[in-house]
Amino acid sequence: MNPIIPKPENLAKLVFLVRGEKVLLDADLAELYGVETGALNRAVKRNMERFPADFMVQLTPEEWENLKCQIGISSSSAITSKNAYGGRRAIPYAFTEQGVAMLSSVLRSQRAVEVNIAIMRTFVQLRRLMDSNRDLRLRIEAMETRYDEQFAQVFDAIKQLITEDKTRKAKLPIGFL
Repeated sequence: MNPIIPKPENLAKLVFLVRGEKVLLDADLAELYGVETGALNRAVKRNMERFPADFMVQLTPEEWENLKCQIGISSSSAITSKNAYGGRRAIPYAFTEQGVAMLSSVLRSQRAVEVNIAIMRTFVQLRRLMDSNRDLRLRIEAMETRYDEQFAQVFDAIKQLITEDKTRKAKLPIGFL
């Protein structure tokens, strides 16, 4: 297993949007931390009081199927498959930013600390990117409003020309001149 180098640019592709939250999946985190997925999940289960619902959720079967389609995982393969059955047998857990931070207290290794720092930096970069996109969206909306007003004047002028043209045609005498 080649561990992923914990840099924000390498980690951003592992962040998914589930239930409106940016999350990392247990198998990806396990690979990053250099542990088996089962070992990570056992450590979490031993410390469940540290992982409330806003820190970690287990995906529903529908969410897992949708996510597999998004990331190109066939039903018979796994994110990181080591068992003889060719894939995951359990639906994965998804960890929010707070859940990932809590993992560093559960997994006490130097690698866990390094990975955790990189993941936190990734979340910060994603948040900054979203803020800049939000600013861009607001600017575009302001421009649309401004241009809509300008085009409204153009449309009003066109409507007025059409109305004048109809009244002028109505005043013309019918027949040959």
